[in-house]
Amino acid sequence: MGAVVGTLTMQTKQRRPSRDKADDELEMTTVCHRPEGLEQLEAQTNFTKQELQILYRGFKNECPSGMVNEETFKHIYAQFFPHGDASMYAHYLFNAFDTTNNGSIKFKDFVTGLSILLRGTLREKLEWTFHLYDINRDGYINREEMTEIVRAIYDMMGKYTYPALKGDVPQQHVDAFFQKMDKNKDGVVTLEEFVIACQEDETMMRSMQLFENVM
Repeated sequence: MGAVVGTLTMQTKQRRPSRDKADDELEMTTVCHRPEGLEQLEAQTNFTKQELQILYRGFKNECPSGMVNEETFKHIYAQFFPHGDASMYAHYLFNAFDTTNNGSIKFKDFVTGLSILLRGTLREKLEWTFHLYDINRDGYINREEMTEIVRAIYDMMGKYTYPALKGDVPQQHVDAFFQKMDKNKDGVVTLEEFVIACQEDETMMRSMQLFENVM
């Protein structure tokens, strides 16, 4: 299913190693968050009650407190990209899941986003991707934001491909994307411009929907 998804949903009886006393004390003092009723989550997502139960068991196994902070999220994500630096992309992905911007992802946040990514309509997936690239959440994607995301992806994967990619490749991709997306040439891409451009160009859509490959 993918990196973060696979880790959080796998069924294992082992606790994570290398926990120290401080970790245990922190966990004891953390308020545990329980998910909303499964019936309500089932109505709000595209998962069955049984699937939600499996997802919750995996989520609680990795995150006993019932919520994930950014450092834990990065730790989980980095395990799937040991030869690259996944920290920046994991940071942006975490922010996309953290819709309330409170520094943590609860189970409801996780399954709501996951439902869109795995079983949402094309429009819903593209809207989610747009918000991933819209780092400052102002409703637009500018070149700087797109460059940051693309460079984060190359830091995680591109630098370790063979043959090695040149340093200017991310910027070349951003320039190509903007040329196709920014229809009115105002320097920013709106949600509608983003959706239309991706729907018209299948290659671009695959490139922009990288979350399906690196999640």
